[in-house]
Amino acid sequence: MGWFWANSDVSVVNARAAAHHGIAFASDASPPPGCPMHNSSATTSAAPQPKPMSPSAETACPYTPADQSLPNDTSKSSKYSKYNPLNYMYSDLSQDRTPTQAISLPTEREVSTIPKGDGQGNWEYPSPQQMYHALLRKGTPESELKEGVESMVSIHNFLNEGAWAEIVEWERRFSGGLMRGWKMCKKGEEGSLAGANLEVGANEDEVSQPKLIRFQGRPKEMTPKAAMIQVMGYVYPSAFATEPPFDRHDWFVQREHQGKKEEVRYVIDYYSGPPEPTGEPVFYLDVRPAITPTAAVERMMRWGGDVWYRASGGVVRQQQSN
Repeated sequence: MGWFWANSDVSVVNARAAAHHGIAFASDASPPPGCPMHNSSATTSAAPQPKPMSPSAETACPYTPADQSLPNDTSKSSKYSKYNPLNYMYSDLSQDRTPTQAISLPTEREVSTIPKGDGQGNWEYPSPQQMYHALLRKGTPESELKEGVESMVSIHNFLNEGAWAEIVEWERRFSGGLMRGWKMCKKGEEGSLAGANLEVGANEDEVSQPKLIRFQGRPKEMTPKAAMIQVMGYVYPSAFATEPPFDRHDWFVQREHQGKKEEVRYVIDYYSGPPEPTGEPVFYLDVRPAITPTAAVERMMRWGGDVWYRASGGVVRQQQSN
């Protein structure tokens, strides 16, 4: 998840009540085990062909092993110097086929709905060919990449759009301050726009559109919340039992209000759920701001506001008023 890849040389391109994202694929092709979205119970097929898009030198994948960080001295040639500091992934993922590649993959890239922090357009997703090269660098045997790469890209893009929709909803509520946020939160999650239209921006309510500055994958570092859920699942398996998240990302978002800009770090845990009866894979995204004094209040307001709304009969009152 969160892989916005690119090559500077290429010519083309909560659990707030954890957001539920299901996507349907129907064939016998499945993602290779090297993919973090691999789900043995889900079947996949080729995703729709993405549209050709213009090039970008800044887009790349945020994935990086947990023990890697950029050194202060970047003048020395090392493996760290190959990483794009905006996403902590190689910036030279090729669009060319490998000599032993058995399948032909598209090189077109799809533009996301996620604005860049520098204001220069939106982030771009990897092409299937770039995904192929990235999986090879992660150690996936080429023999396992004969099927499922295009489906993998489609699922990847779908989940990133869902994660961004959740972030936009947080910003819609809280970028204008805690008082404004509480006025929305006390109405519960009934008013959330996160699932209504993934292209709806925060400016739907005259709030400046947030922008994604940079991001980083941290799949080997479990968040405290995810670890606590695992402990609760051990103590109360009937209520909290769940598999650990298969991925974790940190997204750094630019929040703007009345001309003032600040950076807010969001944490995203990716969970796999039981497939639908039709075989469609199901994913849950737990998206929330990282803990700070202000973010802690935001999270309490959002959770507490929804609990109060439902417990006090808010749903019934809303139905009666309609």
